Amino acid sequence: MSVADFQSGKDHRGENFPVASFLIAPRHRAPVLAFYRFVRAADDVADHPTAAPERKLALLEQMRASLVGESDAVEQGVALRKLLAERDLAPTHALDLLEAFRRDVVKLRYRDWDDLLDYCRYSAMPVGRFVLDVHGEDQACWEANDSLCAALQVINHLQDCAKDYAELDRVYIPADHFAQAGALITALAAPPASPELRSAIAALAAKNAGLLQQSRAFSGQIRNRRLALEVDLIQTLAEDLNARLASRDPLSEKVHHSKLDVATLFVKRLPAFLLSRLTPR
Repeated sequence: MSVADFQSGKDHRGENFPVASFLIAPRHRAPVLAFYRFVRAADDVADHPTAAPERKLALLEQMRASLVGESDAVEQGVALRKLLAERDLAPTHALDLLEAFRRDVVKLRYRDWDDLLDYCRYSAMPVGRFVLDVHGEDQACWEANDSLCAALQVINHLQDCAKDYAELDRVYIPADHFAQAGALITALAAPPASPELRSAIAALAAKNAGLLQQSRAFSGQIRNRRLALEVDLIQTLAEDLNARLASRDPLSEKVHHSKLDVATLFVKRLPAFLLSRLTPR
């Protein structure tokens, strides 16, 4: 089986947070979408429910080889490689993400918050860093970017905690959070969540709120106004979702945004964003 045989059919319109939305300038959408397609393909390989780990790792290696020019076997790698060359961008961020997917294949549990953040260093932070590089933004933005991207990753983990456990036996909620709450990992298979599991989830959401506090100023650091608006919207969506996860049960309650939710939050937040861009930074 090839990388193409592992594809889920999911595209950027089905993600929890905006990817290359209309807010991004058209000239920047092509590299962002090529990056997304490469990452989506690798994610589908790592998350395949029945393929052997050895096969997954071999396909991820094919993707790496295609990205750096050692092979043309994977079309997503070749396409991204060409766009990176046109923009004079390095493949570093995409290579970091491949490391995260290799970890997904072989690592099913996380010890504590630091262990989870180390995973986010490879699975989430490079995404925002790549988008910043495409827009020519200063690397001084990376610290705030990293906080926001890690927070988005944790939100996704909490939203999908039951699904990840059921389909992949993968648990991102750190072991020490289970222990401190007196919760069992097997509770992920039994909706609704037990009080102990709810406590563990709420504690991780509370920890995640600290990352969102650190990233709140991120959009104000970005020179490109369109990108700054998209980042501000993502920050707003993340804060709302994290608050939901602190009080709702992702095993049995709705913890995703509808299109109407996104539009409502965007309209509500827009005046404050516009005012912030008029204020000297």
